[in-house]
Amino acid sequence: MTVNERDLTQLASELGVQLLAINAQVTTAESCTGGGIAEVITRVSGSSAWFEAGYVTYSNAQKSKQLGVPVALFDAVGAVSREVVEAMVRGAQVNSGARFAVAVSGVAGPGGGSVEKPVGTVWLAWGDGEQVFSVRRQFAGDRNEVRRQTVEAALAGLLRLLAQENPNAG
Repeated sequence: MTVNERDLTQLASELGVQLLAINAQVTTAESCTGGGIAEVITRVSGSSAWFEAGYVTYSNAQKSKQLGVPVALFDAVGAVSREVVEAMVRGAQVNSGARFAVAVSGVAGPGGGSVEKPVGTVWLAWGDGEQVFSVRRQFAGDRNEVRRQTVEAALAGLLRLLAQENPNAG
C-alpha cells in the first residue's frame, strides 16, 4: 500500500485542529519510524501550539534512558512488543507533560525479521491520560512503505482517540 505524503500531512493538520479545540498537546515516542511521525506533524504551520516533544529512541538503551522502559522487558518480550510500546507511551507522557501520546516499535526491514516478528510487524500504542491502547499490525511493502504506513496508522489512531473512539479500530 502506498501512502500519499499529502494525505499524511492532512491527517496531521486534522490532528492539530482537534488538539487546539481542546487545548491539549501530543508527544511521540518512535523507534522504527525514526522521527517520521514528528516530521509529519511539524510540517503543519503552528504545530508548536499542540506538539510538545518527539522522542526518537532507536536503541533499547535509549528507550530505557529517555523513556524509562524497564531493561528487563527487552529480554522478556523484545523491543517490538505491546509491553515496550505501552511503556514508551507512558514515559513520553510523563517526560513531556503532554496529555496525548503515540509510540511505535517495529521491524521495517528489509532484514531483522523472525518467524514470530516478520518484517512489517509493528506495535503501536496510544495514550490519553491514564488510558493506554495498543495493537500489533502487519504492514506490507519495502522499508519506506512500512514506515509510511506506520506513520499513517499512528496519526489515524490519535484522531480516533481524540474522537473518543478505540484507536485500534483502523
